[in-house]
Amino acid sequence: MTIRNFSSPRQLGVALAVSATLCGGLAFAQAPARSAAAPAAAAGSVNLNQTVKIAWLDPLSGLMAAVGANQLKGFQFLAEEFTKKNKAGVKFEIIGIDNKLSPQETTNALKSAIDQGARYVVQGNGSGPALAIMDALSKHNERNPGKEVLYLNYAAVDPDLTNSKCDYWHFRLDADTSMKMEALTAYMKDQPEIKKVYLLNQNYSHGQQVAKFAKANLSTKRPDVQIVGEDLHPLAQVRDFAPYIAKIKQSGADTVITGNWGSDLSLLIKAANESGLNNVKFYTYYGGVTGTPTVLSAASANRVYMVSYNHLNMGGDIQKLQADYKKKFNDDFYTGAIFHAFAIMTDAMAKTKSTDPAVVAKAMEGLRFNSFNGEVEMRKSDHQLQQGLYITRWEKAGGKFAYDAENTGYTFVPVKYYEPYVASTPTSCQMKRPS
Repeated sequence: MTIRNFSSPRQLGVALAVSATLCGGLAFAQAPARSAAAPAAAAGSVNLNQTVKIAWLDPLSGLMAAVGANQLKGFQFLAEEFTKKNKAGVKFEIIGIDNKLSPQETTNALKSAIDQGARYVVQGNGSGPALAIMDALSKHNERNPGKEVLYLNYAAVDPDLTNSKCDYWHFRLDADTSMKMEALTAYMKDQPEIKKVYLLNQNYSHGQQVAKFAKANLSTKRPDVQIVGEDLHPLAQVRDFAPYIAKIKQSGADTVITGNWGSDLSLLIKAANESGLNNVKFYTYYGGVTGTPTVLSAASANRVYMVSYNHLNMGGDIQKLQADYKKKFNDDFYTGAIFHAFAIMTDAMAKTKSTDPAVVAKAMEGLRFNSFNGEVEMRKSDHQLQQGLYITRWEKAGGKFAYDAENTGYTFVPVKYYEPYVASTPTSCQMKRPS
């Protein structure tokens, strides 16, 4: 029998009659109902009748191409949905450019996007490319007043991006590495079977931060837990993780913590399953990302966990959007931050009656709205979205959690929900705002 520990009555499916608030033409059910409605016209709508070009800069080649392709389709899909009806009366156009997961290529792609008239940029795969965008836009916007470009970061989670390296023109819609580790270790603290942990991560800022915050959090919350091994490997280059699995076996670990994503997680899980490493649990950040659910399949049931701001069985209108996406692309819509990108933009545009990034950026600061994972807030001090997080476990799909990932018959089922204040971490950002 599976026992699920929910910290909020929301997770018990309590249906309450609630009113709705309008955000950018989107009706969000107020908490505690957890749903996000599809784009809808609303009282007080404005018709700006403008086309907003959004440049998408992420990988469409190399080992992470499948992840990029899924997310580009996600942006194109929601651009169409939000264009049909939104409170600002704007049209969205997506310009997709392959950045090859390279900071240098990202800088070149950004220049091309600006030349094509894009004044909004979205990116998420890799904190190196994210920092390249931030550096380039900081210089561009200072040199070109009146032609500013705004960056919406939907998945690059290095905490430094909203701390020591924070920038006014950067807004992060995902929870950062430290926030997710706060939630993950809050859950792990109450799992007495966890005694020996192995840290396996990609050797770049995000992976290094996962290891750093895992050690710090566990030492405080579970000082009895041993870190029995730690490895950092090249990003998107390893094709055989068998040697790493052998080291995990030898260490005697009962748990692995990994921030790996894309092929680096899929190939890691594949090697673990092939080696018969079935007595070790994996705590992940990106278990639901393209390719990984297929590798997880039945072999990983009840052994793989994920921390995220959403899951595939949220219910409400976000579920309908997921179903429509699946019908159109035969793929899963798992990057909910894409939804938040359009929601926060259209709300700010409607409120200001402007698509000017300088005006929109100011309106986005401190913005709150109810979404599919509860009330979210774009914290003004560092432009880090504050939001609730789920701990989910890979299980057989069924009942209230019937939507399966990648047609596997399995899905990530929520076992714990943490309110935004639990995962929120302080910021050291000293925001320099335009005069």
